[in-house]
Amino acid sequence: QVQLVESGGGLVQPGGSLRLSCAASGSIFTISVMGWYRQAPGKQRELVATIANGDSTNYAESVKGRFTISTDSDKNTVNLQMNNLKPEDTAVYYCNARILATFRVRYDDYWGQGTQVTVSS
Repeated sequence: QVQLVESGGGLVQPGGSLRLSCAASGSIFTISVMGWYRQAPGKQRELVATIANGDSTNYAESVKGRFTISTDSDKNTVNLQMNNLKPEDTAVYYCNARILATFRVRYDDYWGQGTQVTVSS
């Protein structure tokens, strides 16, 4: 089994900061890409940021310059540092990882349970 466990969501005022973390665990052989997606009420899930091979990053235009994605040294934990948060960043944030499990012969996409981020005064 493979699990993604997220932490770090909450309520913050506009202009504030939050840090999300997501730890992958279980029967992992290797991880190729980790990332964060978000879904606001009434909207489709959208990409926020991804990181491949621990250093190749990609960001949505709406978060460039404000959010930073990174991985821990073990490469099984992905973090999202969110600065200068805006009300439009309010959403449920989901961790995603493309993982080759020890019991599989191909990569699969795994998702975390989601964590709420609310930006409001």
